[in-house]
Amino acid sequence: MPQKLILIIDDDNRNIFALKAVLKAKGFDCLSAISAQEGFSIMEKHDNVAIVLMDMMMPDMDGYQAIAAMKKSAKMQNIPVLAVTAQAMVGDKERCLSAGASGYVSKPINVDELLMQIENFTK
Repeated sequence: MPQKLILIIDDDNRNIFALKAVLKAKGFDCLSAISAQEGFSIMEKHDNVAIVLMDMMMPDMDGYQAIAAMKKSAKMQNIPVLAVTAQAMVGDKERCLSAGASGYVSKPINVDELLMQIENFTK
């Protein structure tokens, strides 16, 4: 059985680098994209993306638009999305979840919380 993949979509390579380092150390395979469009093409090519860590604030297409697009795609609609946001403001979590995210983590990321959510969605 192929290893479950975690796809990180974030327009900041430093965030991708940090997340990949943490997740690889925990035994996860990761792919990354610096835009939602790039993330979509990765999901089209790979059948074993188990979860997407989606930065909500990106240029071009933000996380809210990206989640909406994923929900319309037969291939992507069932892949859980963890919303990652730098603005932990009141109502953010609710806004992300109502947009269709399966879970939510805020930056700076609490690694234990992140891993717990990933485990919940990749059982």
